[in-house]
Amino acid sequence: MRMNIKDFIPMSETAYYILLSLTDERHGYAIMQHVTILTHDRINLGAGTLYGTLSKLEKANLIMITIEENKRKYYKITTLGEEVLEAEIQRIEELYRNGREVFCNAGK
Repeated sequence: MRMNIKDFIPMSETAYYILLSLTDERHGYAIMQHVTILTHDRINLGAGTLYGTLSKLEKANLIMITIEENKRKYYKITTLGEEVLEAEIQRIEELYRNGREVFCNAGK
C-alpha cells in the first residue's frame, strides 16, 4: 500500500534535514556532518537520534540502503522521499510567506 505524501507532513526537523542530506548518497557519520554544516552548528545529531530516524524513514520507504560494507551502510533518498521532501519545502515556504505578510503588515 502506497502512503499519501500528506501522511508524512509536517515532518520533524531531524527527518527533514536527514532527507535533505540524502539527496546525495551518504553513510551515517557523513549525514551527521552534513546536517551540522547545513545548520551552521545549530543541529548536532546524536547517533541514537540519527539511526532511529533512519530506521523510520527506511520503513516508510523514504530512503533506502544502497551499499552495506563492513559495518557501514550508505543511504539515499527514494522517489517517494523526494516527493515528500518537496511537499515539506513547499509547506515551509508557505509558512514563511504567511508569516512575513502578516508580520510586515502588522506595523512592525
